[in-house]
Amino acid sequence: MKIKTGYTKHVFSLLMLCILSGFAYAQEAEVTSPNAKVEVSLLNTQEGEQGSWYLKVFYNNEGERVEVIPQIDLGLVLDDQDFSETLRFIKVAKPRSIHEQYTMVHGKSHKRENEANEVRVQFKNEKSTRLNLILRAYNDGLAFSYELPEKFKEQVVLEEKTAYTIPDSTVRWLQKFNPANEGYYRKSNYAEVQSDWAYPALFHTPDTTAWFLIHEANLMRTYAGTKLKNTDDAHKYKLVFPDDWNGRGKGERLPTINGPWQSPWRVIMVGELEDIVSSTLVEDVSEPSVIDNTDWIKPGLVSWNYWSNNHGTKDYQVVTRFADLAATMGWRYTLLDWEWDAMGNGGDLEDALEYIHDIGVTPLIWYNSGGDHNWVGATPKDRMLTHENRVAEFKKLNKLGIAGVKVDFFESEKQDMINYYLDIIKDAAEYNIMVYFHGSLVPRGWARTYPNVMTYESVRGAEWYNNVPDFTFEAPVHNTILPFTRNVVGSMDYTPVTFTNSQHPHLTSYGHELALGIVFESGLQHLADRPDGYLELPDAAKVLLRNLPASWDEIKLLSGYPGKEVVIARRSQDNWYLGGINAEDREKRQQLSFSFLPKNNKYRLTLITDSEHDKKLKTEHRVVDAFEELNIRMLRRGGFSAFLEKID
Repeated sequence: MKIKTGYTKHVFSLLMLCILSGFAYAQEAEVTSPNAKVEVSLLNTQEGEQGSWYLKVFYNNEGERVEVIPQIDLGLVLDDQDFSETLRFIKVAKPRSIHEQYTMVHGKSHKRENEANEVRVQFKNEKSTRLNLILRAYNDGLAFSYELPEKFKEQVVLEEKTAYTIPDSTVRWLQKFNPANEGYYRKSNYAEVQSDWAYPALFHTPDTTAWFLIHEANLMRTYAGTKLKNTDDAHKYKLVFPDDWNGRGKGERLPTINGPWQSPWRVIMVGELEDIVSSTLVEDVSEPSVIDNTDWIKPGLVSWNYWSNNHGTKDYQVVTRFADLAATMGWRYTLLDWEWDAMGNGGDLEDALEYIHDIGVTPLIWYNSGGDHNWVGATPKDRMLTHENRVAEFKKLNKLGIAGVKVDFFESEKQDMINYYLDIIKDAAEYNIMVYFHGSLVPRGWARTYPNVMTYESVRGAEWYNNVPDFTFEAPVHNTILPFTRNVVGSMDYTPVTFTNSQHPHLTSYGHELALGIVFESGLQHLADRPDGYLELPDAAKVLLRNLPASWDEIKLLSGYPGKEVVIARRSQDNWYLGGINAEDREKRQQLSFSFLPKNNKYRLTLITDSEHDKKLKTEHRVVDAFEELNIRMLRRGGFSAFLEKID
């Protein structure tokens, strides 16, 4: 999308007129997205130039103007400065246009382009200390950030006043927070009270096409992670800092800052449901890459033995069997999970690495994040804790040809833990080591700044078939909520595509499971089943999994509703992959239109659907174009996959 010069000047003129006249008469400022769909107003609760300030968000679609969020409270409280109830408006800086292009190594799209209009509003508090509010309206949402532009010595942030007012009747999908971010999203039409709701949080304005997803981005060393709380007022979801008990009580819960300083971005994606799913706003507002040469960063599929063999990496025979699986399927990687330092039964780590390299597979390896912040005793537990230990370990891994580390069990989003995450990422990059996190925070845009961050768990994934019987019954609905929530904001290591059973069985069909490799995006996609689960599949399904990309050029939501069903199309170069899953306990017919395809092109379609029962697949081949439609049968808790190869 390109901004037309005349249109830009027109928008800027309107913005300046609104801002200047607004503060002169109505004490109000407005900023509108370049496509005129997202509109944000800044208002004062006292209708004057001093007091408390808040934002109001509107969505305009085909002539319908909807109030999306009636009030977003603003403000900060430091230990000796208050920037909340007595802020005095000073001025609005000249609006500016943002038109940015950048490239991602992995994720839902490689080439990114975003547009926004930005205003910077200047305030002063009672001590005449300046606070700026940076406010942007993007074509797919809005973002705002607090800025303290003056120098000052270290201060503690006692409270951030940011709070989102969400009226009852707004439909919401919320997850109760836990430090590993591995809960279930629950749907509700009213405000249930909870002291800690997790990011991201999805909402649907009643009786409209307007959806919005609340998150935060560009969380760096100068702050702690936040979550949402509505115990003081059920309709106000207020940002709060981590609890003292997080990380077993280690670290300070309140962040410490020095000036000049800027907060993380508060991000609200706004639009129709397809706009939410395709949004890249979390990375758009994050800092550009600090890694110049990214040739060594390679997304890919991974074989993983933990799901089927909890102690698999302790056994050399299991390790080599899963390495053989990766080689047979043409997958780039195999993961050596926990207990690799206790490997036996025919070989040790050195023997396993030699075998893995000899068959043309690249190893990844697991580490405990260590320290007193987690309760897990699994070793090695001390290799990531200090800069000196990390450098020594990463040097060794580089020599051993190990391409990436999975680091587990962080248990906290306090400021000291955010620094620890970033220390690991930065040190790993120095030695061309990719990183991904389990038992971790939800993505905050780091994959743009540090492209060696490949994925995060922070989801209740297929591993939970190992843990509790309820995942068997929860998974079908859970799987159809994640594409609209957790996976929107960054790569998600769900460890999908399992056909056999772990400790607890599936209710999902083979068609549903196969589709998860397309529906879910992860820069390192761990396919978690045992070798027989893949090698005994029909040929078409094996071919699909052999060629499945782990990074994409484009995403399109073709249809869906959280908790009901979802159909997603992903493009890799000229070819398309489609995945559809059904959550409900009834058979469905899915009308699939190919109108998203470029006109005047034909594609060779391989369609893999549910067959007579849930453990059987059916394959169909045909040639299609943009004018074709198919009616696809999905079993209860079923699904389908499709590969569209462009015909030259």
